[in-house]
Formats: sequence, C-alpha cells, structure tokens
Amino acid sequence: MRFIVQVRIEHDRLPDAEGVADAEGVAGVGVEVVDVADLERHELSEATIGLSIDEAKQALAGIQETMATEHAAAALRAASSCRSCGRRFAHKERRELVVRSLYGTIRLANPRWWTCPCADTNRRTFTPLAALIPVRCTPELALVEAKLGAHMSYRAAGDLLGELFPTGRRIHRNEISRTIATIAGRLDAELATDKPCYVDATEALPAGVPEMPLVVTADGGYVHSSNQTSRRDGWFQAVCGTVTTNEGTTRRFGFVPTIDPQPRARLRNTLVAQGVRPDQLITFITDGADDLANLTDRMNLTAEYVLDWFHIAMRFKVLANTATNLTWTPDLKDPEPDEQWCTAAVDEMRDDIARAKWFLWHGNLHRCRQTLDDALDVLECCDPTTNRDKAIDRLNELDGYLSTNQHRIPNYAERRRAGEPISSATAESAVNQIISKRMVKKQQMRWSPHGAHRLLQVRTRVLDHQLDHDIHRWHTTTPLTIAA
Repeated sequence: MRFIVQVRIEHDRLPDAEGVADAEGVAGVGVEVVDVADLERHELSEATIGLSIDEAKQALAGIQETMATEHAAAALRAASSCRSCGRRFAHKERRELVVRSLYGTIRLANPRWWTCPCADTNRRTFTPLAALIPVRCTPELALVEAKLGAHMSYRAAGDLLGELFPTGRRIHRNEISRTIATIAGRLDAELATDKPCYVDATEALPAGVPEMPLVVTADGGYVHSSNQTSRRDGWFQAVCGTVTTNEGTTRRFGFVPTIDPQPRARLRNTLVAQGVRPDQLITFITDGADDLANLTDRMNLTAEYVLDWFHIAMRFKVLANTATNLTWTPDLKDPEPDEQWCTAAVDEMRDDIARAKWFLWHGNLHRCRQTLDDALDVLECCDPTTNRDKAIDRLNELDGYLSTNQHRIPNYAERRRAGEPISSATAESAVNQIISKRMVKKQQMRWSPHGAHRLLQVRTRVLDHQLDHDIHRWHTTTPLTIAA
C-alpha cells in the first residue's frame, strides 16, 4: 500500500495570464498540488502502524518547505511594484534568506531591488524579505529551545531537539545558551525602575476591600562556580522565592544577588503580577538573612515580617544534639556540689533548651533568652570537651540570631491555630525546584553567575507557564532578535 502526502495550494486571485479564467473571462483562484511525502506499507504490525519519527520528520519538513516557499513568493509578488506609481522595481541581484525553524532550515529566494525613481533621486537597493522577516529564528524554535534548556543541560536539549524535530542540522548547546540569554535580557529590560521605598502614603487607594494576604517566601541556594580560584570561593549564592495568593496561585522569582542590579524591582514585578494592592497585607517569611531582609523592606503599606520557624527549629535541634554526652565532675575537695547534683544540673540544662524552644513557640522571646542563659551557665561548668565548646558556640549563635531578628518573631502557636503561615517551606521547595534540580543535584556542571542568573529568569517563567505568553507578546510588538 502506498500513501502520498500532498499539499493543496489555493493561490489568491491572479491576473488572467496566470490564473484560471472562468466562463466570464474573470481570473479565478489558481490551485496547485505538491507531493511532500511518499510512504509505503505492507504487513500490519506495531512497528508499521502510524508514522515513524523519520516519516513524520519528512512530512513536516516537506510541508513547511512548500508553505514557506509559496508564502514568500506571494509576498514578493505583492511587493514587486511601487505603491506610488505602480512601476515594477528594477532587479539587481538574487540572494538567499535563511530562517531557522523548528521544522528545518528555510532557504528563501531573496531578490535585491532598486528603489523607485519617483520616491528618491538617490536610488539605492533593498531586499524586501529582509524587511518582512527581520528575525532569522521563528518564535516556536526559540520557545522550545528555552523550555528544554530550562529543564535539562543545553547539550542534551540540543540532542533531543534533533531527535524529535526535522531541524535539518545539529542544534549546538551555544545556540540554546544564546536563546536563553536573549530571553532573559528581554525579561530584565521589562522590569520597572527600582525604588528604595515602594510605600507611598499619598497614593489613592482603590475602591473595595483588599483580598486575603499574599504570602512571600524567599530563601537562598548555592551553585557551583565555574570561576573557582580557591576552595572557599567555589560556590556562589542564588536567591529564589514564591508569591502565593489565598487561592493557591503561585508565582516564582529568582536571581543572583551579585549580578542582579534591581532585585527589589523583580520582587515587586512578581507582586504586581499577582494583583497586589497598596493596602493589601503581605506576609514576608524569610530566614533572617540580611540580604533577604533588605529585599523585602518597605515593600508595602501593611507588610508584616515573620522569621521562618523551620530555621529556628533546626538551630534548636542542632544545639540539643550537640549538648549530649556532657558531664560535670565535681571538685573532690569541695563537698558541694556533689556528683548527684551535677548530674541533675546537666539534665536540667538539656530540659532548659527544650523549654526555651517552647517559650519561643508561644512568642515569649524574653523568657526564651533567659532560659538559654541558664543553660549557658551550666554548659560553661561542664567538663571541657569538644562537644561542650561546640554547644557553647551554637548557643551563643542562636541567642544572637534571635536578638537580631526579635522584631520578626510572632506568636507562632497563635498563627498556627489561625491557619496563618509560619514557615518558608514553599521557599525551600522553590530552592529545590528552581535551583537544585537544574544546577546542583545530579547536574555535574559549573555555572558563571551571569549564566545562572539568565537561566533563573527563564526557568521561573517556564515553571509558571508564562513564557509562551511572553514570546507571543514580543512577536506581536517588537520581534525577539536572537543572534545566529
């Protein structure tokens, strides 16, 4: 059995000499049929049913070549005469226009014409197709390259493109890297100008009652650097986070702090995309790092800042684990304290750590720090061991951490009972989803800060299912120019 795939071309109404005249002598619509694929089948099996990948590539490439050639020829015919005087443009030479597409490389005849004498006395040449097709890459190819590059290595993305689509050439990883860089640059260019304070008390508030609070979580992750000169500077930080509405709609953002000149504008852009109002409550949950605190400071009129409970609980857990196997040996010359009292004091010290955590859970920071001071007094009297010194250092670090972020510590138990967020678990998940899965886990690769920042912009848009809309919007206004 033989299957022939054909393309039926119905030309627009043509002059009498080229069209098909009807009974009244008026030119009709020219019809042309072109064979694009010739397939054969004999015995039916699971291997012969339907189309193979190679046959699908052949058919798609043939259809695109026929469509593009005829479409370009029709455009040239429509533009071959001067709109002012109707004179045909004089032909100088013929060139070739190459356009990269998802279904193969398109090569179009691109003549070079002289401008009409009626328009300008200083005649010059122009190529009409170059003006009609200013970008040599179709938006579908840029979109698929960006999506695959956001989920897998650039080399693997190029190989997969060649396996599934009739690209007609090998997609090099540098091409996908350039596409990612171009899209990220366009996204960065659309950011509004950064402001030291977005709070404007004189701004008129919109009518109506604001929606439920937006929850913003942010956290940092580390990426292996390609510019490593020593073991210490082998990693650099990348920040990512989420903005979640009461309905559960989530938008992601990410950037490299050392590269991004306006991270606050990036966060503000994400808030605006989620429909934030000036009088709407925003809950910022961070781990207390200074760079994240500056990122969220003075972002809204009614913003509240909450220190992430997860990071607090982990510090208490590490401290409790370190303060194990400690002993207090009494001085035999001094009858007080005796050995039984010393053992009870060490046990009480461990209970004090758990008690301090309970006080902090209920928002009583003062009693929490008092209890930690009591535990520190006992730790300093314990026998000098490595464990004791580590426990003292970690207790002092925890106390300083709580003191620095005391204005961000609420009553966690009360918020928990009210169903309000107390943890940046979504930010931890975002770090794993945005940064770790693509750049760290099982990805034995190194990144430059610029390369990682560009990928973060594209990956967040892909995960939010917004990149399709972006590229479509760009190509309906100003085309996305990608270097060849």
